[in-house]
Amino acid sequence: MDKTINIKVRVWRQRGPKEKGHFEEYDLKNISTNSSFLEMLDVLNEQLVNKHEEPIVFDHDCREGICGMCSLYINGHPHGKDTQVTTCQLHMRRFSDGETITIEPWRSAGFPVIRDLMVDRRAYDKIIQAGGYISVRTGAAQDANAIPIPKPDADEAMDAASCIGCGACAAACKNGSAMLFVAAKVSQLALLPQGRVEAAKRAKAMVAKMDELGFGNCTNTGACEAECPKGVSIANIARLNREFLKAKLKD
Repeated sequence: MDKTINIKVRVWRQRGPKEKGHFEEYDLKNISTNSSFLEMLDVLNEQLVNKHEEPIVFDHDCREGICGMCSLYINGHPHGKDTQVTTCQLHMRRFSDGETITIEPWRSAGFPVIRDLMVDRRAYDKIIQAGGYISVRTGAAQDANAIPIPKPDADEAMDAASCIGCGACAAACKNGSAMLFVAAKVSQLALLPQGRVEAAKRAKAMVAKMDELGFGNCTNTGACEAECPKGVSIANIARLNREFLKAKLKD
């Protein structure tokens, strides 16, 4: 049965990167508990447009938990209080009638606010670009058994590759560290033979770019793993450290 709730939302409003931001409160009535969090924001924006007010700017794309663009801080948690879900997968049934919901953009020096709830996450793209390429032959797909890879390694690589680059790890970290993201991207290749040729260069370049872009250091509090919508393990950070140390020893 479709139930409805009345809520109040405190939303961060900021007209631009250099403007001073502030919270604004809005009342929403008869919100379906079956609607997603982003659908609730759509309803709010429709109300604002009907009143000739500026709609709230927020990022979204697939709304299927794949792209990671729905980057919102909800009641103090990246993507909300549910574990291993993105904002678009969070439903209003998780909130109570009469509740006040605080919505903020990512809070990280590496992700400057563009407007309202939208942040610039191009820093992650730059880290990926710094990692470069892998030396593999292109063309027809290889036979599945052509490059034998132990199943545990394949499983770990796939787990690391599940990172969607949403930025929740850096937003949750008290230091604004991007270590879990970088570690996931390094691990998914470090575990496979295809990634070994450029392994040393990749680890050094991605860590250097991360530092250059202003992300903080990891102090192993584990907040990144706890808030990651894909459950990427902090064990990958240990692997990144090993890869980085090996690369330095080769120098």
